[in-house]
Amino acid sequence: MRKDRKGAYWEDRYHATAIEANKHLFQCLVYIDLNMVRAGVVEHPSEWRFCGYNEILSPRQRYALIDYDGLRSLLNFDSMDDLGSTYGGWVAEALEGNDHFRDGKWSESVAVGSQAFVTTTKEALGDKGEGREVIANDGSYELRESSAAYKDILGDKNALLTAQNQYFWKNIP
Repeated sequence: MRKDRKGAYWEDRYHATAIEANKHLFQCLVYIDLNMVRAGVVEHPSEWRFCGYNEILSPRQRYALIDYDGLRSLLNFDSMDDLGSTYGGWVAEALEGNDHFRDGKWSESVAVGSQAFVTTTKEALGDKGEGREVIANDGSYELRESSAAYKDILGDKNALLTAQNQYFWKNIP
């Protein structure tokens, strides 16, 4: 950008996460298909025609959005029927177990998978991997930015952010 500004207002909100093609990919697919459930738009992903759930359970003959052969291969299924019935079960399990709430693992991590996968991804990033930590989280690993508190970064300058230093725009004469 012209003024070299960064942040959600100045940049796109897109975030890519490298995901290992195993149970982590299963979990991510279910997580994505539950986005509209989390948003309160629908109670089940089958009610949202723009997610992959319906296409996985009832593959399209024409104009498919999903590479069925690639997906089957990544998830180690012999047929789309097997994948569809299993996937429907995963979604039902996530809904029944209240396992459909927001999880920063999918939206804030650089990589998600086994420790070896995440460590290899960090090494492959080279300089861009510096300052990122491999974190164990509920049976998987994530590569994330280290979370430093503002106090640690700002030190004494943090005192400038007190309530006495507020100025409300409504009070402008």
